[in-house]
Parts: sequence; C-alpha cells; structure tokens
Amino acid sequence: MSFLTAPLPRRITKAVKVGSVTVGGGAPIVVQSMTNTDTADIDGTVAQVAALHKAGSELVRITVDRDEAAKAVPRIKERLLRLGVDVPLVGDFHYIGHKLLGENPDCAAALDKYRINPGNVGFKARRDKQFSTLIELAIQHDKPVRIGVNWGSLDEELLTRLMDENSASDAPRSAQMVMHEAIIQSALLSAARAEELGLGADKIILSAKVSQVQDLIAVNTELASRSDYALHLGLTEAGMGTKGIVASSAAMGMVLQQGIGDTIRVSLTPEPNGDRTREVQVAQELLQSMGFRSFIPIVAACPGCGRTTSTVFQELAQDIQNDIRTNMPIWREKYPGVEALNVAVMGCIVNGPGESKHADIGISLPGTGETPAAPVFIDGEKAGTLRGETIAADFHTMVRDYIEKRFG
Repeated sequence: MSFLTAPLPRRITKAVKVGSVTVGGGAPIVVQSMTNTDTADIDGTVAQVAALHKAGSELVRITVDRDEAAKAVPRIKERLLRLGVDVPLVGDFHYIGHKLLGENPDCAAALDKYRINPGNVGFKARRDKQFSTLIELAIQHDKPVRIGVNWGSLDEELLTRLMDENSASDAPRSAQMVMHEAIIQSALLSAARAEELGLGADKIILSAKVSQVQDLIAVNTELASRSDYALHLGLTEAGMGTKGIVASSAAMGMVLQQGIGDTIRVSLTPEPNGDRTREVQVAQELLQSMGFRSFIPIVAACPGCGRTTSTVFQELAQDIQNDIRTNMPIWREKYPGVEALNVAVMGCIVNGPGESKHADIGISLPGTGETPAAPVFIDGEKAGTLRGETIAADFHTMVRDYIEKRFG
C-alpha cells in the first residue's frame, strides 16, 4: 500500500520575469495581492502597497481605470523606491487600458506587468484592435501580461457560439461544462493571438477566475493540461472572513496539490476599514501549511478541552505568534532560515510532551489539576522544567535564545 505524502511534482511552465520576481519555470509559488485604494490617491496607495509588501506580498496589483490614476503610477513607483519598497507593480486594466497606456507612456514604463481581461477590452469589431494595441504596448515597453479571464465578464460571442454548438451536438454537455470550455478557450485563444503579435510565451501568464470551488478546480486542471503558460490561481469574489478563507484554501489547495499554479492571490473581502494584509497572511499560511514554502515560524497549539480550563496556554501561544509576526521583518535579515522554526505550546500532559518533542522548541503546560510544572523540549530532548508565575515569560526568553543560537 502506498500513500501520497507530498504534492504531485510541479507542472513545468514558462518562466516569466515580473520586475525582479520570477513566476513559473519551477520558481517558488509567488504570493500577490491588490490594493483597494483609489490609485489617484498617491499617499494612500503608497502606504497600502508598502504595507502589503511588508506583510509578504511579492507582487502588488493596482487599479488603473482613468487618466488621473495612470498619471499617478510613476509617482507611486518613485515614492515606493525612495522608501526602499522595490515590489513589482501590476496595472489592472479594463475597457480603456489601450488608451491609458498609449497616452501615458510613463505609466506604461513604471508598471512591471499589465493585467488584461479579454472579456472587457472591447466589444465586437473593437475587441481585437484594442487587445492588439495592449499587446503591442507590452512589447514596446518589454512588459509581461496576465491574460485574466473572469467568468463574470466572459466573452459573450464566444460563449454564445459554444452554447449553440453544444445544443446542436448529439451528446450535449451541461451549461456549466460549456462555460468552463468558454473560459479556457478565451484564455488560450487570447494567448495565441498575443504570440501572433510578437509577444513571447515567456511574457504571458494566464488566469481563469471563477467564484465556486469546484469550478476553479475543474477549469484550472483542464487549462493546465492544455498549455504550458504560467498560471495565476485565485477564487474571485471569495467572500468575507472565514467563508472567503475556507473557500479559497479548499479550491486552491486542491489545484496546488496537483502541481498546478505558479502564483496565487486570496481575494478576501475585508471588513469595513479592515486590514488588507490579511489576504497576504492567508496566502502564505496556505502555501506553508501545504509544504510549498516557509514564510514565518509555525506556532502549533492544541485546541483546548475540559483539561485546559486555564487560558495560560492560549495567551502564551498568541503572545509568541504576535511576537514572531512583529519581528519577522528584522529576523528575516538577521536570522536566515528562521522562517522554518516550529514552536509548540501545548495545554496539558496528555499529548503535550509528545507533540512538544516534534517541534524545534516546545512546552507542555500543566492542565487542570496537574502538577504546576511545564517541561520544555528542545530539538526532541527535554531541556528543563519551568515552574511558578513566570512560566510564560521564561519560555518566551527560551524561544528568543533558541533563535539566536540556531540562526544567529
């Protein structure tokens, strides 16, 4: 009997350079995000891009929807570089992207990638002309593009043609399957047209965005089987809070497990005035939980039960997790490899000692009615026992010492 203990081998795709970041070609799966500021608000956009990058976003997309936004892009890029934030910026274009890029060459030069939706670059006779103009501008400025098909703005002519052909078929498929085919064909036909115009395959990333888990799995699995373009994964309109996190993780996790996907975005709807960086954290945790990349030390903690009526272990786990997140920007430079650290904070003696031994450094706190002693394990061996009112503070110090000794 054999068991699948790791994801399938990564699908071999074309490597695409987006600024200083490589997407595809076997490079680590890239985390990206998008601002929700008005791009014409230079101060607000600079602040949010910087925050997203600090949180770990390796690409940041900004909306370029009108002339004021296009004119702001070079100034945003300049301000970010002065702040030491060298993150590739992706321009998100709809409807008039060809006009904005053509009339604002400084914007076209400042952006590191153009995102084009073939379903809304134009309609009927204008579609090919405007799409071609965008591709020609990408070639002129030596920029890659993401051809991003979205089920909510799908090419109606293509979908209607496929629906008609399906109706006339002796074995018609479901409307859902026809929609999947329309999404895939829209991406592949657009990529083929871009290559005809002279854009290299190493300048093209594809995405097929849908809002249902099973649709994302089906469409991206099929798209991957029919091309070797780099793929961007994401569940559009994922939703808010736990709904968005669970749906995005379930959908992308299934596809990533098959070796499919070169860059991801978790499109969470933030709470009113909520923290936009939450989507970056979720994307990182998804990739780290699946074993693709390490971004930040893992703090494992038991869920608690009737044996752990004290909140000490919960508070300690939260305190250490917060301390790690606060210090990671500094630790990443000072302690190379620290992102692979595994810390365990367990609440009682049932599984606590055993699970603590599996961590790099772990503590098993006393549960309800247990002797007020907390054994600490380092690299699988018992390193000591903490007692008294300062258990939490003492363990905190031991974690810091461990990091210094191992990674310093």
